[in-house]
Amino acid sequence: MARLHEYQGKAILSAAGIDVPRGGVARSPKEAADRAGSLAGPTVIKAQAWTTSRAVQGGIAFAATPAESAAHAERMLAARFGNFPVSEVLVEEKLPFARELFVSLAVDERAKAPVLILSGTGGSGVEERAASAHRIACDVNAGPDPTELASAIAALKLDASTASKLNALAARLFSLARSLDARSLEINPLAVTTDGRVVAADCRITIDDYAAARHPELGIEIARELDHPPTELERLAYRIEQADHRGTFFFAQMATVAPEGSRGLIGFHGAGGGGSMMAMDAVSAEGFTVANFCDTSGNPSPAKVYRAARIILSQPGLVGYFGSGSGVASQEQFWSAYGLAKAFWELELSIPAVIRLGGNTEDRAVDILHSVRPFVGAPVEGYKKNDPPARIAARFAELVGARASGTRATDLADSKPVPTWKPRPPRRPAFVDSPGAASFPIKDGTLWIDRDAWRLHGPAIAARSNGLLRDDAGTPVLTVADPELMAKDSDLIACEVECRRDGIDGLFVVLDIPGL
Repeated sequence: MARLHEYQGKAILSAAGIDVPRGGVARSPKEAADRAGSLAGPTVIKAQAWTTSRAVQGGIAFAATPAESAAHAERMLAARFGNFPVSEVLVEEKLPFARELFVSLAVDERAKAPVLILSGTGGSGVEERAASAHRIACDVNAGPDPTELASAIAALKLDASTASKLNALAARLFSLARSLDARSLEINPLAVTTDGRVVAADCRITIDDYAAARHPELGIEIARELDHPPTELERLAYRIEQADHRGTFFFAQMATVAPEGSRGLIGFHGAGGGGSMMAMDAVSAEGFTVANFCDTSGNPSPAKVYRAARIILSQPGLVGYFGSGSGVASQEQFWSAYGLAKAFWELELSIPAVIRLGGNTEDRAVDILHSVRPFVGAPVEGYKKNDPPARIAARFAELVGARASGTRATDLADSKPVPTWKPRPPRRPAFVDSPGAASFPIKDGTLWIDRDAWRLHGPAIAARSNGLLRDDAGTPVLTVADPELMAKDSDLIACEVECRRDGIDGLFVVLDIPGL
């Protein structure tokens, strides 16, 4: 389920007529001080992190002056909640609480219907008090059952004015959740103030992933469930997935630094959910910290696998690249091998890579993967379906531990430092972008051919192009129309890798990744 930031949710609540605290978001200590100054009174500063129990983690603080607000903001913006840094804080007026309530509208999977939950005690630890909460059945169209709602509000023993406001709020909450296709809309705490206001002091809204496209106004960047605001790499990966529907590409960052005692961060590349999770367990058992979860399955194109590898290798500080998914995949594994081989060559991989490509055409896939070894500065090893994840994870640990140089990560077996990955621009042959080279547009990229090399090796290159190219008096010529070539990037990537394997230079495929 896609989540919204607290400040986004409060803007939505306010537009629906639900009272929220005065305030706004700040991205620097100075902005926090300015926000606090405009409120002219005590403030509360809240880290915008998708986690519960922020108060316990130091993510909620109170300030009497703008200077104190700035100090708290500076501390929070330098902190991490979970594995990710905080980039925004919310600066709001401090409310004079008289009482804290809890209200939530959610979809009850068991009842297959919405349910409204009310509790007379909100705030931290509300989950432990769930037994005392009131559950009000909701009609999909009409909303909360009036009799049940009245009974639940009466049980909270509120004064008449507050009870009336809560009744109206429940109706607004239902209508709002229904209009947003929300899976849940929670206000905790719902503050009853000493001056009689009923205010949504905090809120949490999740939107059904499949409904996100119907609500562009919400600005949901990634319609997937994440435990943190989307990172820049996750945004890039999601755009790649949406632009190429040949197979799947799921990418989520899990950590940006390795904790104390870890053997280091690794880039993880799986294929198939269940097998990938088993492989993650195996490499985690060797003491490594997984920097990301990546899955390319469903017979992905080489271009998709290539871009996935480029995204993974855009994360600094990795000690290795570990890939393993289903051991009996029905997809043709050599296509994935072409994508990986191209990415490893372009980035001149300098950390060990262990890749299990078990399934159809696994022998060819491993052979393609091994062919990149002479062109990179680190071991690259391919494995097949009969190689268990635990065994290849142990082999991966050996390869990482054997590389004793660098300064950042430490191998636990011998306490020697292990080199870590530094992202770099992809290398390109000299003829790319040259005025004398031939170029042809393909899907999200460009095919480049060196005319001088073609005059020497044209027939050999054409023979590896799956019939897409032919020689015409020393000039490369397409055998298909431009629109058809746009969909032939897989064959052309294979042609590039096969030419390189055989020592033939002169053809190169540039695959665009805007923003990387």
